[in-house]
Amino acid sequence: MPASIRDVKAQHQGRLLALPGVVSVGLGRSPEGEAEIVVCLDRRRPRTMARLPQTLAGYPVRVEVIGQVKTQ
Repeated sequence: MPASIRDVKAQHQGRLLALPGVVSVGLGRSPEGEAEIVVCLDRRRPRTMARLPQTLAGYPVRVEVIGQVKTQ
């Protein structure tokens, strides 16, 4: 049985967060409604973006630039 998207995210989250500029890893949906893993960056970082996979365990990976995440 294939791994759920939540399991895949949990398995790879630590490695992704260790990359420069990655501020969060979440789940989302594409405009077509397809489940995807969303990697958020603090700013556009071409080197980090080049290191990110296009898919993880068959789930697409989308990159968003959201800026710094501030705790409240």
